[in-house]
Amino acid sequence: MKLNDKIVIITGASSGIGKSLATEFAKRGANLVLGARQFVTLCELAQSLEKEYGIKAVAVQCDVTNEEDCDHLIKQTLVTFGKIDVLINNAGISMRALFNDADVKVLKAVMDVNFWGTVYCTKYALPEILKTKGTIVGVSSIAGYKGLPGRTGYSASKFAMNGFLDALRVENLKTGVNIITACPGFTASNIRNTALDQSGQQQGESTLHEEKMMTSDEAAKIIADGVENRARTLIMTGQGKLTVFLSKILPGLLDKLVYNTIAKEKNSLLK
Repeated sequence: MKLNDKIVIITGASSGIGKSLATEFAKRGANLVLGARQFVTLCELAQSLEKEYGIKAVAVQCDVTNEEDCDHLIKQTLVTFGKIDVLINNAGISMRALFNDADVKVLKAVMDVNFWGTVYCTKYALPEILKTKGTIVGVSSIAGYKGLPGRTGYSASKFAMNGFLDALRVENLKTGVNIITACPGFTASNIRNTALDQSGQQQGESTLHEEKMMTSDEAAKIIADGVENRARTLIMTGQGKLTVFLSKILPGLLDKLVYNTIAKEKNSLLK
């Protein structure tokens, strides 16, 4: 799929990987529908991309936990462009708290964004993507392959997303629709600063060493290449590929490696 003049919807487009995706797809000539809660920021981004790359970009205020907002996002795309070629379910939120300490509402909030947001947007976009034989992307995580301590809700939401996308892929084996599960490793982005603590408040400063991580721009380029090449699964880092491999053949060893890695975080929850 060449992206020039394709219609691409990106959720969570106001920051992090979503913002980088908007820039990367605009570079490749795609017209964009950008969804997020931060409407003013979205409008500024859309105007900037239109000016720099000569594409058309539309900002739509959208809280993906609200099914009506997701329906509106898709309808606005059709009103503006008349079709949908690519949906990128990127909106996401994380958490950082041991399950024993966390309020259950924290896990529900994470699930509502990461899983249900993907389900809602995909549900309304799929009939149109069937017409174009387009692509649906879920920006998941290695946490969808291996549970991470202190991120029970996040891992659960990404496991759920991966299962949903996998089943959807099989359902569409003969329809021409491509389903991509994109799994960045630890990425330097705003998601850790906005991660929810045990009471549901944003934690603020990241506890990880972000200077050692892949950038959101790098992740966006891999995803855009994946859309063009109609990829199936994108595991983006060597650490991620090793994690998926070990989860299948040496799960006990992987448990210990993951524990030791998370225990090295600043202010680690693992004592």
